[in-house]
Amino acid sequence: MTRSVAEKRADFRALHEKGCFVIPNPWDTGSARYLEGLGFKALATTSSGFAWSRGQADGALSRAQVLDHLRALVAATDLPVNADFENGFAADAQGVAESVRLAIETGVAGLSIEDSTGNAADPLFPIEVAAERMRAARQAIDASGADVLLIGRAENFFAGRPDLDDAIARLKAYSDAGADCLYAPGIKTREQIAAVVAAVAPKPVNLLVGGTSELSMVDISELGVRRVSVGGGMARAAWGGFMRAARTLADEGRFDGFADAAAGSELNAFFRPFAG
Repeated sequence: MTRSVAEKRADFRALHEKGCFVIPNPWDTGSARYLEGLGFKALATTSSGFAWSRGQADGALSRAQVLDHLRALVAATDLPVNADFENGFAADAQGVAESVRLAIETGVAGLSIEDSTGNAADPLFPIEVAAERMRAARQAIDASGADVLLIGRAENFFAGRPDLDDAIARLKAYSDAGADCLYAPGIKTREQIAAVVAAVAPKPVNLLVGGTSELSMVDISELGVRRVSVGGGMARAAWGGFMRAARTLADEGRFDGFADAAAGSELNAFFRPFAG
């Protein structure tokens, strides 16, 4: 790798200043390097994709495992890496600050903090508590002196509480608490997206597009979104191909599932320069 952590962080901040870019989500070193080879400008981790690669459900991995994963991806690419840092792996604001300090040390260029509790019966932190946690993350970044972007996530639509007004109120609170970029995963319609963009302007908005969509990148850009991530979408696409091939072999004794498999020679040619 040739670019320093400081250079990658500066590049990442610049990407958020104008235009609209895609920040795809690799789940391991190989997928990160391949995405870099396609010309993307930045990458973001995916908690779900990484968990599945470890044979676990999303949210089941420890902070230590996630930090090791962040270090591996940062070392694997010259691109800035944004960390899907879940809810900060802590129950209180002080714990979030400590987790953020550890994440900064991995070399990431940005990190997101969710307002989800992990408790299905009460899935979201009260807005005041969530804002306090965001403020603690902001203070940890500022104290480090590192130019790391903080992304505030309102998990309403993922937590079974699809209340747009509440999500917007949360995003505004997280913006006030120091978040540099705002994110409400699960919003999909033009009206929802436009409302979020307008509510937090001029700060940038991240939009999740984890599946097929009637919206193109041109459409999304015209709505004022600054960056688009795909979450576990690419990992699920890879798993989909693997599962179809495996099930065809197990259930039918046929090898049809390999029809669209990548050529080993192509993969070897791409990864050979990384040897050693």
